[in-house]
Parts: sequence; C-alpha cells; structure tokens
Amino acid sequence: MAIGQGWSVSLIPVGEPAVPSLHRAARFEDAVRNIMERRLRQRGWDVVVLPYTGYGAPGWVRVLGRVLLSRTGGKPRRRPKKVRGWRSFLTVSVNSAPVVIEAGDQRHEVLADRGGFVDVVVRADLEPGWHTVRLSSPGGEPVDAPVRVVDPAVRFGIVSDIDDTVMVTALPRPLLAGWNTFVLDEHARASVPGMAVLYERLVNAHPGAPVLYLSTGAWNVAPTLTRFLGRHLYPAGPLLLTDWGPTVDRWFRSGREHKRATLVRLAEEFPDIKWLLIGDDGQHDQEIYAEFAAAYPDNVAAVAIRRLSPAQVVLAGALPAHIAGMLPPQLGGVDSPGRFAKKWVSAPDGAGLVTLLRSAGLL
Repeated sequence: MAIGQGWSVSLIPVGEPAVPSLHRAARFEDAVRNIMERRLRQRGWDVVVLPYTGYGAPGWVRVLGRVLLSRTGGKPRRRPKKVRGWRSFLTVSVNSAPVVIEAGDQRHEVLADRGGFVDVVVRADLEPGWHTVRLSSPGGEPVDAPVRVVDPAVRFGIVSDIDDTVMVTALPRPLLAGWNTFVLDEHARASVPGMAVLYERLVNAHPGAPVLYLSTGAWNVAPTLTRFLGRHLYPAGPLLLTDWGPTVDRWFRSGREHKRATLVRLAEEFPDIKWLLIGDDGQHDQEIYAEFAAAYPDNVAAVAIRRLSPAQVVLAGALPAHIAGMLPPQLGGVDSPGRFAKKWVSAPDGAGLVTLLRSAGLL
C-alpha cells in the first residue's frame, strides 16, 4: 500500500532487510543483548517504549521510537544533578518487540528491529501541524510520540547537522569529543553563537517550514539532544540519528551513508520542498551536501556552512575549505558557477550566516 512518495506501510520487522546470516559482530551483539535482557527481566525490569519525534504529510507519518528494558517498581531514584553522557549508552533494547501504533483513527501492528528500533511509515489521516501518535508494547505503558505533519503547500525546509553546527562538541578532536560525549555534564554543553537566532528568523520568514536535525550521532543521545535544543530555543523538529552498533553485514554503520540516504529520502518524500542544508566544515557535510545538490538541484534552496577555525579543521584530517577548493565555484556539475556561488554561504557563526542568507534572499 503506497504511502507518500514511494514509501509503504510496514507490518514486518523494520530496520535491516532479511539476509541469510548475520555478521559475526552482530551475532555477538545479539547474544550479549539476549543474556542481559534475560537477566534483567529476572530482576524485575520491564518493557518501556521511548518515543522519538517523527514527521509526515497528510495521509502518512514516519513513526520513530525504541523498545528498551527499564527498572520498574520500588522507590524511584532521584534524577542526578549532573547528567553525564555515558548514562545515555547504558541501555538494553528488546529484540523484535511487537509494537502497536495508533495514529489518528488507525491502528498498526509492527515489530521493532534487532536493536529495538521502530522506524516505520504508516497511514494516518492527520491535518498539517503537530500531533501525537500512541506507541505501546506488551508489558509497557503506552507513550505518545510527537509528529510534525508538513503542509503540502510548504516549499521551504531546513536540514541541519548538530555537532559543531548548533552544539559545540569539538567533534574534530577525537579525545575531546569523547570527553564531551561521555563525561561532560549535558548542561555544560554550549550552543554555537547566533545559530538559534538564525533558525528562529528562518522559521519566522518561512511559516510552516519543517526543521529536521540530521546527525551521525547515536539514538542513545536523542533525549539529551532534545533537551539541549529546547534549552537553547532551537525550533522543535525530528532528530534523524543512527545506531552505532554492528549491522547485518559490517562492523559499524557508515555515518556518511546515513546522511546521504536520509537526504535522498527527504527529496523523494517531499519533492516540492527546497531544503536549506546547514552544516560545518569539520567533517564531511560539504562533500555530502554538494553531492546531493548535484543530484537533486531542484530540492536545494542553499547550503550554509558554519566555518570552524583552521586548527580545528586540520585536526579533523582535512584542509580548510578555501585551501582545499571545496567551495563553489570549484564544485563542478552542481550549477553554473555564478548561480551556485550565491547558494553556498559560509561564516564562523550564526550572525555571519544571517547576513549572507539575507543577501541570498532567504531572510
């Protein structure tokens, strides 16, 4: 049953497609997870569904969530004053858990994947705007997941990276990135100067524009990122993250492929929307955005790059963009040099990008 632009309702296990055998790393991960799940259930832990923010259009929604085990009953523990990043990774998922999704007046039954994730498109007759869908799994309490239904009349949207684009994580420096991710208190993380103001001005200039946060970060940190975005007054929107664990055919997932595939999916789901792609020059955002703009020029309004300091970029294993020739018009095949150069802006902070995007006619 076709939904949206080529995506379909899934009433089968979601996630990786079925294959004859799993990669040995995935088999090991599943074996450890099964042992932990069995022991925690014996200790009284039960199922909990963790909802993530989804999106859609009239007639369909993409529902995101995860089925985990959590301590239930007994005296509730106080929330620690300092929330260290490592706590987000101490989770045990429930493999292939059945999940019921109630979207509007329709009910759908799906299975979580081997990591407990639910990522499925279902039919839902919802008007444009914010709604909630209900998720439930046997043994757990029902939860509501927010979904943003995009108005078919909208022609502009924002896709934003997170690390070092809206949140200072020093991702190019591996040791410091690890400290920021696993040790640092989440309240100590800083927002990139001026970016929240930039996003507010963009959504005010384009009413109804969806904002999606696309990152190679793990789903484990989704609650932390949601709280961070709310504290720093960024527009609410779905997080499109990934799972860091082994896949059915390799040791680790590819973050770059995750971003590439997600951008293509958005172009197919919303063919009439032109996206403003916002990232930084510390990793591979420029390369990925340029490839997408070349393949889907009608779906790109502009590319805005938050420029890191030369020292940060060099530590990331790359040259500053203006030295490496990564900025237009050197990028051939994307557009004529004069036209594409106007679409590609770069500045060290949100204030600089506001000025450039205003000149480009997007503010």
